Amino acid sequence: MFDNLSEKLDKALHVLKGHGQITEINVAETLKEVRRALLDADVNFKIAKEFTNKVKEKALGQDVLTSLQPGQLMVKLVKDELTELMGGDAEGINLSGTPSVILMSGLQGSGKTTFSGKLANYLKTKKAKKPLLVACDVYRPAAIDQLHVVGEQIGVEVFSDRGNNDPVAISKAGIAHAKANGFNVVIIDTAGRLAVDEQMMKEIADIHKAVQPQETLFVVDSMTGQDAVNTAKSFNEVLNFDGVILTKLDGDTRGGAAISIKSVVNKPIKFIGTGEKMDAIDVFYPSRMAERILGMGDVVSLVERAQEQFDEEEARKIQKKIAKNKFGFDDFLSQIQQIKKMGSLKDLMGMIPGAGKALKGLDIDDDAFKHIEAIIHSMTPDERSTPAKLNASRKKRIAKGSGTSIQEINQLLKQFDQMGKMMKMMQGGGGKKMMQMMGAMKGMK
Repeated sequence: MFDNLSEKLDKALHVLKGHGQITEINVAETLKEVRRALLDADVNFKIAKEFTNKVKEKALGQDVLTSLQPGQLMVKLVKDELTELMGGDAEGINLSGTPSVILMSGLQGSGKTTFSGKLANYLKTKKAKKPLLVACDVYRPAAIDQLHVVGEQIGVEVFSDRGNNDPVAISKAGIAHAKANGFNVVIIDTAGRLAVDEQMMKEIADIHKAVQPQETLFVVDSMTGQDAVNTAKSFNEVLNFDGVILTKLDGDTRGGAAISIKSVVNKPIKFIGTGEKMDAIDVFYPSRMAERILGMGDVVSLVERAQEQFDEEEARKIQKKIAKNKFGFDDFLSQIQQIKKMGSLKDLMGMIPGAGKALKGLDIDDDAFKHIEAIIHSMTPDERSTPAKLNASRKKRIAKGSGTSIQEINQLLKQFDQMGKMMKMMQGGGGKKMMQMMGAMKGMK
């Protein structure tokens, strides 16, 4: 996400990143390039100009020109101002009320139905809630079926009334069903509408008035750039929504919506959608997003995702196996599964500082581990636990069974051996320290 913007900002700030002479003139020239980068990312001209004026004012007021590391200080100012522009602090979701009612709104094709499912899954798995999805899109063909499929996928009940064409009545009946059956969150999926369609806008206003939701969320496709911001403004005038959801941030997005939507409608971005899977949902942290845009990575989010998959008991078992030289391919396979659960590989690599720039243009396939898994699954249990037994004839059989080459098997064995040696070195106190560090991080969540 934001690859083009990140690259342009990096070029703009390149002059100031060294330790050469920094003058008021090249600060002004750099900020001119920063403004151009923001405009290319489809940020509103007025917002881009105000942004660079604020950075310049702070830069000249904080003695950037006489600083020992002026470039670093300048990058920090840009990062801080970007964070502020996108909302400053992360905003939580309001789950008061019994049940909590969340009304989803947005344009046709913005990804509302899919995101309703993601949000239900997030509340169920991360917040220990019992959500109910309510299908109120009575216009789009198969919309109700789509929500039922999504609900089945994540194990969340869907309330619908196929014979009823009144979304206000359906939403009220859904809340009554939730109260009667112990659901503590109700997510109402409404029909997508055009901001200019007065009848449809009146309908969602009527639903809003009838159910009095704790949260009204506006779902917007981040790939529509400045149009998304203008649409948000129109919706906000009718609904006075509580927050924004940005979907499709894993696509080729220019970033204009993410950067300027808060400034235009004065409503926070609460969540972002980062992929097609039902767990591809993240709380929006402005500071972390600013760091990613500036190519600094997002180590905090990476650690948090690792913590979610970190199994302390499993880690202890593996530590004992490493100590006894019994770490085998079954253990390696379980480590791969944990990494895969953390999300798409491209997204994870983007969280590592500098990796986004190094991997620019590379298409990182989520099936990157496929051939490794195929090789391991083609081994016998004995071969997995004792890789040293893999002679030439065994390798030939495994290559045939996995659809790979002997060269790929040798490469995997070499990497596995190197990893084993590294883990063994860490056992001299480093492993325990890592365990303690991970445990402490887990407690900091």
